[in-house]
Amino acid sequence: MPRSISEKDAPSPFQEGSPVVSRTRSALFNVYWAAWTACFALPLVVLAALGCPTKPIRAATRLWSRGILFGLRYIVGLSYVEEGRAHIPAEPCLIVANHQSAWETLAFLILIPNVAIVAKRELVAIPIVGWFLRRSPMIIIDRANGTQALRTMIDESRMAIAEGRSILMFPEGTRSTIDAPVQFKRGVELLYAKLGLPVLPVAVNSGLYWPHGGSRHIPGTVVVSYLETLKPGLSGGEFMRGTQDAIDAELNRWRSGTPEMSLQAS
Repeated sequence: MPRSISEKDAPSPFQEGSPVVSRTRSALFNVYWAAWTACFALPLVVLAALGCPTKPIRAATRLWSRGILFGLRYIVGLSYVEEGRAHIPAEPCLIVANHQSAWETLAFLILIPNVAIVAKRELVAIPIVGWFLRRSPMIIIDRANGTQALRTMIDESRMAIAEGRSILMFPEGTRSTIDAPVQFKRGVELLYAKLGLPVLPVAVNSGLYWPHGGSRHIPGTVVVSYLETLKPGLSGGEFMRGTQDAIDAELNRWRSGTPEMSLQAS
């Protein structure tokens, strides 16, 4: 006769990796995020009084980002690993990555320290952080402006390149789930054609551990996979195969048995 499961045998809701522990860690991290961000209110005032010098602002932004990654690692248990860094060109390039969570937006400030990120206007509305991000500077576009947004993106990208900075773009335009097919907006092809830069495709699986639309953070290891670089001057079809399709294929590594599903099933 099958042995019945006693209360003693049942797994504790407080054991490592349980939903209760995961939610508690997420809540503690959210408090940490707010407290760490608040520490930058005084530097904001000082830097604004000094005329918003770009280098100190960029350094402060990277320090903030490092602090957030520190909190993710030691409170949530979420770290990251990079694969294929040898593919990163020595000269400025156009970096295109899939977008699954807020993780990659802040992590790329550390992974590619001098990067200029193409971001939507809503990002700089975040208190304190938004002030630093705008002046790092990022390339802020208002997608509602259509043609003007494209012109701004191209002009400011050229300015960043002249300063020796690479451009990072999330061409999906919004965050998606790990299982959703990667689908780029058309603006990235135009930017590629106008800039004439090598292109570095990057696949990230952050959505497994920081699901879109939620405040939960799941322990694990985010993988940042730098794929083979594309040369300038390719046709639209070649560009899409080497970026959108290559990233989509790379994500197939993580599209079954997600940690999030495991936690929900526990």
